[in-house]
Amino acid sequence: MDVLDYWWTHGGELASRLGRHVWLVGVSTLVAVAIGVPLGITASRRPRMSAPLVGFANIVQTVPSLAMFGFLLPIPLIGGVGARAALVVLVVYGLLPIVRTTIAGMHGIAPAVREAGIAMGMRPRELLWQVELPLALPAILAGIRVAAVVGVGSTTIAAAIGAGGLGEYIYRGLSMVNTSIILAGAIPAALLALAVDAALWLLERRLTRRHLRPKRAALWGAAVVLTCVVGAAVAAGRSTPRIVVGSKNFTEQILLGEILAQTLERDTVLQVERRLNLGGTLICDRALATGDIDLYVEYTGTALTAIFGESPAADAAAVRRRVGELYARTGRTLLPSLGFDNTFAILVRGREARARGLKTIEDAARETPQWKAAFGYEFLERPDGFRGLAAVYGLRFAEPPSAMDLALSYRALASGQVDLIAGDATAGLIRSLDLVRLEDNRHYFPPYDAVPIARTDLLYRYPQVRLALERLGGRISADVMQRLNHDVDVLRQDPAEVAKRFLETL
Repeated sequence: MDVLDYWWTHGGELASRLGRHVWLVGVSTLVAVAIGVPLGITASRRPRMSAPLVGFANIVQTVPSLAMFGFLLPIPLIGGVGARAALVVLVVYGLLPIVRTTIAGMHGIAPAVREAGIAMGMRPRELLWQVELPLALPAILAGIRVAAVVGVGSTTIAAAIGAGGLGEYIYRGLSMVNTSIILAGAIPAALLALAVDAALWLLERRLTRRHLRPKRAALWGAAVVLTCVVGAAVAAGRSTPRIVVGSKNFTEQILLGEILAQTLERDTVLQVERRLNLGGTLICDRALATGDIDLYVEYTGTALTAIFGESPAADAAAVRRRVGELYARTGRTLLPSLGFDNTFAILVRGREARARGLKTIEDAARETPQWKAAFGYEFLERPDGFRGLAAVYGLRFAEPPSAMDLALSYRALASGQVDLIAGDATAGLIRSLDLVRLEDNRHYFPPYDAVPIARTDLLYRYPQVRLALERLGGRISADVMQRLNHDVDVLRQDPAEVAKRFLETL
């Protein structure tokens, strides 16, 4: 019932996400067909080409799709954030089944059939269109079915780089630990995959029972592909001024992205596009650097260490000045702090802290040899993360810490699956799950002031953007941010509504 209620209250958004999902799958599959079928035909006639081509496609298929999206981020023309990079990856993943089944279909034609066609005076092109393709069509259509269904699933992952689609609900639900929102995206995606498979199966039956003219089918397919590509180019080339607001993939970031977007919508006449839930720091920073987004909220300590690779520092003002200088060198501007420091919070269960008298990370160090720990993926790798923390405090655990999604780690700690995590100081789940934040008594973590980062050229073109965002400076305290996170994570309220209510109080 919660899923049905969510669909009912987000009907317009659901239709938009579903339409975007279908568009991405349709365009990528048609392009994969336009490339894969000719490649398969060519490879079937050149045995030396067939094995390397299929081998290369197999290797590409083994690369996880999320890793492929990340690999394309910095590559010009075909990479970046949004539909362009998503389409490239989806086309690449759709090629293997189409190429493989085309080769198999062509190889499955009896030599006597070809010899009969040649004996009747058919030229190679006539033989291909009138004999070979009609006979190979069932195998080719089977490959297209596989490619389309795989495309439906892969497109959900593309939401991590701002491509849109039903995957946005899945990532949003994961960040909020809300099963209903996850299902709100997963169920339509599964039904879409079944519908696509059934529709293509029916098409396959109809086409194989009738005498299809492959040339006419190819012309129709080419026309559809051209129409989709031209339509996408026209849509991308619209001159309406717009600001693209991004965010990382956890509750606080989605809330802050909504606050920035709604502030600009209220105080300027510019259109605002949201690309929230993009993934981690790397994806957002790359997107800002390449112009795929125009602004997002970053944390000064994260920028200093994870983005610019400098050593942590304790002085908040000095860190902010240094980060501002580094951003300025890359054509980006650091705007005034929103007013809170979201440092890492080393958390333990409340009952453990009270029973053992744990108040600082140093206190916990004596217990960790019997404990299990879990940290977010970024925290395990970044220079201001686990390795430095373990060295400063002498942390040793019963086994190597597990890598876990940040949003899920709070509940894993509360349920006793792990004994220590690194969360966010402003997380709304800390109080509701009776977790205790240990004091960083050796001052390991640098300051993490939440600051909007914007492209400098954007601020020059639209000075009203700077004015609107500067009005937010110092208006969000740590307590306020924790309350907003609590409303989303614990009370299951929509981030856009929570952001709207907050802005009404300013």
